[in-house]
Amino acid sequence: MESNRPPVRRALDPGSGLTEHVVALPGGRRIRTIVAGEGPGPLVVFEAGMSAPAATWVHTQREIAAHHRTLSYDRAGYGGSDPDPQDRTLERIVDDLTALLDVLGETAPVVFVGHSWGGPVIRLFAERHPARVAGLVLVDATIAESMSPKNAKVTAASFRLMAVLARFGGTGLIRKISLPHGSSAEISQPDLAIMMRDYACARAMRAGVREAKQIPAALAVMRRLQAASLPDVPTVCLQGGRIDRGMATLRPLLNRIAAEQMAAAPNGKVIVVGEAGHLIPQECPAPVRDAILELVAATKAS
Repeated sequence: MESNRPPVRRALDPGSGLTEHVVALPGGRRIRTIVAGEGPGPLVVFEAGMSAPAATWVHTQREIAAHHRTLSYDRAGYGGSDPDPQDRTLERIVDDLTALLDVLGETAPVVFVGHSWGGPVIRLFAERHPARVAGLVLVDATIAESMSPKNAKVTAASFRLMAVLARFGGTGLIRKISLPHGSSAEISQPDLAIMMRDYACARAMRAGVREAKQIPAALAVMRRLQAASLPDVPTVCLQGGRIDRGMATLRPLLNRIAAEQMAAAPNGKVIVVGEAGHLIPQECPAPVRDAILELVAATKAS
């Protein structure tokens, strides 16, 4: 007889000083969370980019956890989290994030840190639940101008290609493709190995494909979010400053729009990390750490 029980999952080492917990959402799907830190003040929640698991935050989360409570998690289908039978729309992702915080009893305002696709995720959460947001850190967040339906297809195709590479032992090649300029010397080799274990694998890339397929449907929501006012909370936007291949037109556009949005925000600030491209947390983690710590301090002072 076929069992309806979810498959047995193996524990994944989250990195030194970090602790893995598995949380069941209403309905039974399991979400793998990583927690660290203690003390007063708002919880800091990390939201990763498309195709990226919680492990991509391992270095930064540990640094922030030395001062504050922190939480990262694998979205559905990544790392140690169960896949989702429903389409992985932007709205569905935010539904999961909301349910996760509810189950954990984290109903007080939190600081959200969102990289890439994590940016629209935390912005939609903030639109739905402004009273539950203490501050926002947007790290080279995805905007509608960077994701046409054509670009969405290219993104999904690139994830499919990397899934094939992962199945045939191409982890090293995936690392070179993803980090052509290498990672920061601040990130230890054990932490880098944890990042690559959960990122440079077919599972993460398949989850990325499922999210990328929903980009066209999310564009109207993203445009609305960009046109709307941000919550009146401390907000920092970190942007890459290096112009990589193929980014000669797009990078200045992204940074200009980010600057315009932060100028219009009630409490916004933009920081351009000149030596970094899109993967600021892996290439230049120090500015990310400093921005988060400064923003949390601002939430306590307000």
